Parts: sequence; structure tokens; C-alpha cells
Amino acid sequence: MSARHWSSKDGDYNPLENVFGPQKILLTGATGYVGGRLLSQLRDRHCSVRCLMRRRPSEADPEFAALDVAVGNVLDLQSLNQALVGIETAYYLIHSMGDNDDFEETDRRAAENFARACSEQGVKRIIYLGGLGDESSKLSKHLRSRQEIGNILRTSTATVIEFRASIVIGSGSLSFEMIRALVERLPVMICPKWVRVLAQPIAIEDVLAYLVEALDHPPGSSEIYEIGGPDQVSYGEIMQRYARQRGLRRFMIPVPFLTPYLSSLWLGLVTPLYSRVGRKLVDSLKNPTLVQDTRALERFSVTPRSVEESIARALVNEDREFAETRWSDAFSAGGEQKSWGGVRFGSRLVDSRTREVPLPASQAFTAIRRIGGETGWYYGNWLWKVRGFLDLLVGGVGVRRGRRHPDQLRVGDTVDFWRVEEFQDNKLLRLAAEMKVPGRAWLEFEVTEEGGKSTVRQTAIFDPVGLFGIVYWYSLFPLHELVFRGMLRNLCRAALTNATAKN
Repeated sequence: MSARHWSSKDGDYNPLENVFGPQKILLTGATGYVGGRLLSQLRDRHCSVRCLMRRRPSEADPEFAALDVAVGNVLDLQSLNQALVGIETAYYLIHSMGDNDDFEETDRRAAENFARACSEQGVKRIIYLGGLGDESSKLSKHLRSRQEIGNILRTSTATVIEFRASIVIGSGSLSFEMIRALVERLPVMICPKWVRVLAQPIAIEDVLAYLVEALDHPPGSSEIYEIGGPDQVSYGEIMQRYARQRGLRRFMIPVPFLTPYLSSLWLGLVTPLYSRVGRKLVDSLKNPTLVQDTRALERFSVTPRSVEESIARALVNEDREFAETRWSDAFSAGGEQKSWGGVRFGSRLVDSRTREVPLPASQAFTAIRRIGGETGWYYGNWLWKVRGFLDLLVGGVGVRRGRRHPDQLRVGDTVDFWRVEEFQDNKLLRLAAEMKVPGRAWLEFEVTEEGGKSTVRQTAIFDPVGLFGIVYWYSLFPLHELVFRGMLRNLCRAALTNATAKN
């Protein structure tokens, strides 16, 4: 029977509707990739969640401000016992693959402590996310450790629901970021044997759905559920499918001689992974990770997405999350990036800078509202005209479109070779580029007011497609540095001039 059919109205078990109120949940790994997303879903479900963290978060952090936080460490049994007081269900989402020490021994001690503390505190259920892999074959140290953790947790008195997953597809996941970096940066890829090993990828949304729905299962014996999407594909096939969605052509040359160690060094040069983590990850890729037991499809209401849909959703969700980023929180207190070439957010490259003006937001935003068209771009107008002419030569829109009105904007308006994507008067203007570029580009202006003064933040965003897109950004960055710095300076001067003229 699927979990969705159990209801307290029929007198059946529902852990979220009992006489004691919502069950108490301990979440480990709340700042991690899966845990952070799970926390959001548990809060939306109005669960009573306590987060185990090594240190108490800043009171200024809105994400954790209203949370019940237990400061502790899974390697410290006493702190675990304190954190688990009154807890009915505990999520175990911890593994130490990136540690300098022997990660197997570290994970083993952590799981033993957790199992013991759960037994001592009377925890009813542990929900654990592990890794797929045939136990009868010679598993990598990474996969062997993940499955050993499940065995250790089952030594506790709690019921353990263990999910075993293959590659998790979602923006920010280790496997997906490795695939993205390889495909985006290498038109021709040298592919060792592990690129041809089969896996059964699953979308991060589907993993979260399983983890949340496990709360609704009645207590009973411990279970292991193998979860994955409907497609059995190799890493190479996933790369090709990602490339198609990004409009890229990639060529793969198979080679038999790249060992996991050499592969990890290669990944360390090409991808953002540390070579230590890369080596452990690549070592696990020699094992097929396929679903053999399909009971999860029968006992849960989750219908996993295909690889294509998982990749598409990862890219769409990344756009949404990126659009919601507040640059004032993401960048340093100095207001600008500190590294040459800007800052990377996911696949995007960002140049952001601020300037303060002694004006209210309504006056500071005036110059922003008038940008483009007859007013121009406040710095290097001849460079913008040259860029527009080059755009025309390659079939683009150029700068000749101008703008609909000299000082009024609305979403959908054209501003030379940009289009207004978002507009909040006196607060925000985001322009999406319609010029020909090897990727996607945005130019954003945000004004915040405090104490009669305003801070103007100007942000250039570029989402490069392929190696040419990356080369395009970095080769033009010195020019961007000159133009964008001058643009912000002159834009603020124009705002002051306009305000003075009115007075």
C-alpha cells in the first residue's frame, strides 16, 4: 500500500497527526546539498525540526534564525545524546568523503555514535540516504562505506529506512557539477572506462520526495529501498544529453589506460572538484549503480523523472534560484568581487560592484530608468555602438532599436540590444541581452536606501555555453572592467546632477 493512503481519519497511523502534535525530527547535514533542500521541504510541511550543527549559525542568517539548533558533532557521543532528547525521527545525511583522514574510519565511528545515541534516547526511526551498488561485486571504498553505514545504523533499536541512490541530478550536486564542468569546457573529451559504466540517475526533487514520504510510513521492520529514475545510462550518455540541452556538440574519444588516480588529476585540472574528492568519486564510478529491487515504486507515491527532464529541471531551478540571489548578501562587504574575472555562481560568471550616493532611492534610480537609447550607456558609448555594429554583422539586433520611451520602462520593453526582464520602479532593473553572444547575459541595477542615502549595485551576469563562451568572457573582462566601472561612476554622477538641477 502506498504511503499516501494512510490517514488518521480512518484510524490508521499518521505520524504527523497524533495526540502529541507533530513528531520531533532531528536533521543532520542541514547545511549540505541534500539536507539544505530537505530542511526547506520539512519547514513547508510544518514539521518540528531540530538541526544538528557543529557551530551555532549567526543570528543574522535568515535561513536558520527561527530554527531549533543543537550544537554538536557526530563524533562526540555526549553532544549527540543532548541533540536527540525528545526526537522521534532522525535523518542521517552525513558522510566525510572530503576529509583528509581515512574517511571510512571517520564515517564508521560517526555512525556507531549515532546508532548508540538513538538507542539511548529512544528514537523510533532513522532515515538514511546511501548509495547504490551490488554488494556481491567488488565495491569501491566510497560505495562500500555508504552501505556499511546503513548496516551500522541498523544496530540501533530504531527502525531504519535506508534509501540507496545512484547519480543525483540537480544543480549543485557533486556528480552533476562534474558532468557540467566537463561538457562546458571540453569540446573533445578523452573518456576512460568509467565513462561507459551504467548508472540509474535520479532527480534531486525525487530523492527529496522519497525522504519526506518516509515520514508517513508506519513503524515496523527496517527496510532498504533502491531508488532511481527510469533510464539506465552511462556517464557518457548523460554528458551527451546535457550537451544537447545546452546546444553543444561534444566528441568523446575512448581510451583504456586512464586509471582512477590519473582521472582524478585530470578532473582536478578541468572541474571545480578537489583532486582528493575527485579520486574517491571516480573510484566509485567503476561500479554499475542500477536498481535491482523495485519495491520503492510500489510502496511510495513517487514517479521518478527521466534523465532529460531531470537535467532540464536542474537548469530551470538554477535560473530561478540565481534570479532570487541578493548580491548584497552574496558578495563581500567591500561591495565587489575580489578575484580577477569575477565570481562564479554555478555556471554563471558575475561582475558586481556598488557605489553610494547621498540621494533617496527615487532620485538615485532616475539615471537607471533613462539608460540606453538617446541617453546612452554613461561610459564608452562609442564602444557600445561598435558592439552593436558587430552584432548586426552576425545577424543580431544591434543598437538601432533604441527604446520605447526616454524615461519610462516596463517588462518586455527593448533597450537597444537588451530587453527588460524585470522592473521595479526605484528598486530594480534587470536587462536580458538579445545580442549574439556564446551564452546568456544580463545586466542588473539594484538600488537600496538607508538613512536618506542609497547604494546602487550594478551587476553583469554571463552564463557561458561551452569553452568558447568561457574564453569570450575572460578575454573581454579587462574591457568589461573598464566599461562597467566607468558606467557605474557616471551613472551615479548623472543621478546627482539630475537631483541638483531639480532643486
